[in-house]
Order: sequence, then structure tokens, then C-alpha cells
Amino acid sequence: MVDNPRMTATLTTPCIIATRESRLALWQAEHVRDLLSHRHGLAVELLGMTTRGDQILDRALSKVGGKGLFVKELEVALEEGRAHLAVHSLKDVPMVLPEGFVLAAVLEREDPRDAWVSPHHADIHALPQGARVGTSSLRRVVQLKALRPDLDIQPLRGNLDTRLRKLDEGQYDGIVLAAAGLKRLGLAERIRAVIDPTVMLPAAGQGALGIEVREDATALRALLADHIDVATWLAVHAERAVSRALGGSCSMPLAAYAQWQGDHLVIEARLGHPLDADQPLVCARAQADLPRTLDATTAAEALGLQVVAQLRDNGGEALLAALAEV
Repeated sequence: MVDNPRMTATLTTPCIIATRESRLALWQAEHVRDLLSHRHGLAVELLGMTTRGDQILDRALSKVGGKGLFVKELEVALEEGRAHLAVHSLKDVPMVLPEGFVLAAVLEREDPRDAWVSPHHADIHALPQGARVGTSSLRRVVQLKALRPDLDIQPLRGNLDTRLRKLDEGQYDGIVLAAAGLKRLGLAERIRAVIDPTVMLPAAGQGALGIEVREDATALRALLADHIDVATWLAVHAERAVSRALGGSCSMPLAAYAQWQGDHLVIEARLGHPLDADQPLVCARAQADLPRTLDATTAAEALGLQVVAQLRDNGGEALLAALAEV
């Protein structure tokens, strides 16, 4: 790490947030800016950046380096002291952060579910045989195939506005997007149906915002700790433990979703075949009584590992072996 004593002990202003320049990413960064400004009186500025993930739109993320392409440039800005924190959609954050970086806060989760968006068809079940559906998420592909093997599933890349434009141009009969992004941008009216997790399980961290900082930014970490939503923090740490243990990447069609039922944290996971989307999904579920405190983070991650063991026992080993061929 580059030595940056300015942020090791004291908090300097203005506080600079590194962010991607898509409309959704800017909304997320502005949301965090307003929280820091209103609650702490900080002067906060945004540093907009274009990442490799934003630039490469003609190939699937699984073929060009995965979700880390969306965060690397932001981490470089943190390392060089050009920014103090980065705001991410947590589902885009690699399960293992580079040395010297930490996840300082996770904010309260927006709707974690997937959304069905279509101008003509009320839901996935209403599609005609062989309808064209857009998504570049292998997680969504395997679950769509499990639901409707007849569908013609085609790649869909680009920011949220680009994806909606391609749908409106008639390139697809419908597309699947994260409900959270549509709601955050005031586009909830585009949602024809929110997909129940029993039908399509979300990705680890979906709907949650994560704030990444340098590990040595002690003053900033202490300030950001006030913004942690503990219930969300524990849920996403359980989910990310599943992905981390299985080497989760864009090449792995893996879903993991934890939700609270009273004092129980219940987590489900699904794993698909990385080369053959028509293969059956492997599923697992576990739950535990957990106190809603940050001290329970290790226990939440242990719950995620219980699901990993079940996935392996239920047939996941063969799917993981196939992943090595990708």
C-alpha cells in the first residue's frame, strides 16, 4: 500500500467518494454523500470514474475478468489518496478484497429480489415458447432454464438505461434486472413483476450498498461504523461466505440469499452447472438463532459455511469440478 498518513489517524475534508459514472452508481454515491453530510456535517465530493467493466460491453464478465472489473480503478484511487472511500453495489464486490482494503459499512438493504421487465408479458410464465430473454448473469440463466427450458436466453450488458433501451427497441421479449436499481432510480413502474426468491434466488449482497476504504483509514472507519445496518451486515456476510468458500465469480452460477425470520437468520443457496444450464440446480438451506450485533459476524459466516457443506453433499462437487473446465 502507498503510505497515506493523511487518513490514518484523522479525518480530512473534503471527503472524496470514488464512484462509477453510471446513473445508478452516481445515485448510490450521492446517497452516501448526503448521509455523511447530514449526519456528520462533512464536506463531501464525488470522483467519477469509468471502470474496465463499464468499457467492455461486447463480452460476458465471466470471460473478461469478472465483477472485479467494476471496482479496481476505484481501489487504485483509494490507494493513491485521490479518494477516501468507494461506494459499491455489494453484489459487484469480489468476495476477497485486496490486501489493505476493508468493507467499512453496509447500509440498509433495498429490495434484494430480481425484477421482470417486459412491455408485453406480465411475467416469465406468460412468455410464449422460445421467447427471447436478456440477461448476462449465469445465476439468472440457470434459474430461468430451470423454470422455462424453452426460453432463448441472450446476453445483455450495459448500464441500466442501456439495458432498458435495448428492451424498448424490441431486442428482447423481456429482461431480468435487480429490483433495487430500478427502485433507486425512480423506475419502479418499469417492473412488471418482482420475482419471488422461491422462483429466482438473488445474488449474494444484492440490493445492499457497501462502502470500501483503506484499512489504515481508522478515523473514517470509525465514522462509517455508525452507518452499518446490522441486520443487513449479518445477512450479506452469511451470503458472501457462501460465495467466498466456493470461489464465487461470474463464471459460477451461484445464488445465496439470507433473510431474517424473527431471531432466525435463514439462508438459502443454489448452484447451477457452469457449462450446461439445462442441468438441475443443487439447493441447500440452513438457519441459526443470532443476536443482531456485529459480534455475530463470525457466526453469520459460519452459517454460510453450513450451506456450502450441504451444497457439496447434495451434488455440488460435480458442478464445482465442471467449473474448472470453464
